[in-house]
Amino acid sequence: MDRVARLASQKAVVIFSRSTCCMCHAIKRLFYDQGVSPAVHELDEDPRGKEMEWALIRLGCNPAVPAVFIGGKFVGSANAVMTLQLSGSLKKMLKDAGALWL
Repeated sequence: MDRVARLASQKAVVIFSRSTCCMCHAIKRLFYDQGVSPAVHELDEDPRGKEMEWALIRLGCNPAVPAVFIGGKFVGSANAVMTLQLSGSLKKMLKDAGALWL
């Protein structure tokens, strides 16, 4: 859990992902298309990935990936991020976290 919290606070936007997950790819693309450069941690490529996956599940992220943190705070998985995007709230969160300047 400490490792997830530490990694989540190192950049304005952090995504925990799996390289083979299509929803993870869609969420990463959403951020890239907005000009955001998130820190991406591919759990299937990390030796401690399974441990981090369990920590994300304990945080309430089910399924464990994609798990998105903005400004060090857990936002949620794909459904939560897409809901924020559709409501227009995501852009404000990204600006407040320093991930967007426009």
